Amino acid sequence: MSIDSLKNRLRSLPSLKGPFNELDMDQFPDTPQKAFQRWLDDAIEGGVTEPHAMTLSTVDSDGLPDARVLILKNVDARGWHFAAKADSPKGKQLAKNPNVALTFYWPALGRQIRLRGKAMMLPDAECADDFLTRPEGSKISAVASRQSEILESELELNKSLDEARTFLGRNPEHIELGWRVFVVQPTNIEFWQGATDRLHKRVIFSITASEAGWQKQMLWP
Repeated sequence: MSIDSLKNRLRSLPSLKGPFNELDMDQFPDTPQKAFQRWLDDAIEGGVTEPHAMTLSTVDSDGLPDARVLILKNVDARGWHFAAKADSPKGKQLAKNPNVALTFYWPALGRQIRLRGKAMMLPDAECADDFLTRPEGSKISAVASRQSEILESELELNKSLDEARTFLGRNPEHIELGWRVFVVQPTNIEFWQGATDRLHKRVIFSITASEAGWQKQMLWP
């Protein structure tokens, strides 16, 4: 396929087809947590596939951006939670630079949520509880995996999985060393409602050390 053909093919693909619900700016919640909960409820009720999937963006030791899709674990007054192994690429990046971004995109609703802030590790007890309450298969893969290292063969992977399965069967209360749960404490959060006419509606929450609470503002499309 030529470059021009690919360009034309991409331009012919539909985007923001709608129809989408109208966003009532006057009734928008006063905190980002409440706004997120409302939009998440809409996504779940609207049949969005994996509405708790999000893109975590970090910065590596060379200052280059990196991104991957993770699952949201919780949202509370502290922020947005996710889990990672300390020795994984993202874990190492967070140890050196905690500045991150989270992005949620729900195309069926024409909605996007963007967060920026610092990822802080939760207390050991909360990290341990998260690991212990993971599904059995997820615990096995966490113990077996040497994430992002070179894998020589499927046999090597299967051997590691078998060993992890046996180990956890004998040690059901095992907590994987280096299992971490982080909370992103955002400094700003944007809620974006797409529109078929491209007159998108945007609400941003921001906070600084000198402010007592969240500041909510509307943005131009």
